[in-house]
Amino acid sequence: MGNRCARTPCCTKLWSCICCCCSSNNKARARSQHGSKENVYSISRIEKWEEKITEANNNGKILVVYFSAPWCVPCKKIEPVFRELASRYPSMIFVTIDVEELAEFSDEWNVEATPTIVFLKDGRQMDKLVGAETSELQKKTAAAAELLIRKP
Repeated sequence: MGNRCARTPCCTKLWSCICCCCSSNNKARARSQHGSKENVYSISRIEKWEEKITEANNNGKILVVYFSAPWCVPCKKIEPVFRELASRYPSMIFVTIDVEELAEFSDEWNVEATPTIVFLKDGRQMDKLVGAETSELQKKTAAAAELLIRKP
């Protein structure tokens, strides 16, 4: 069955389903994830994080932060929904953070399991989702977008 990660016990570090792009059944999804312009930014350095949070704060936008790991099976389930929501809500900024790549940063945000999605407004957490509940992600994202619409 593989070794379970102490940090995220719901996931295993099995490499049998490594990349969605490798399967011929997923070519369209691979193109949408890698070949199109999206509203999803991969954060691999703290400087890039600071740039995106400043952009969100200066423009009154909500920052949606997706903490994941490449080996996390539930992350693979929710990622296409996250990307689709990013396309649907261009008034929000969507970023992804690999918890292993930025482990200390993830710890600072109290990420104890993947996937974890945090919604920030003015640099403060306004909502959080832990787990791969796609319907909850859709509801929380729509509610956050509604706040932007009602903004005076």
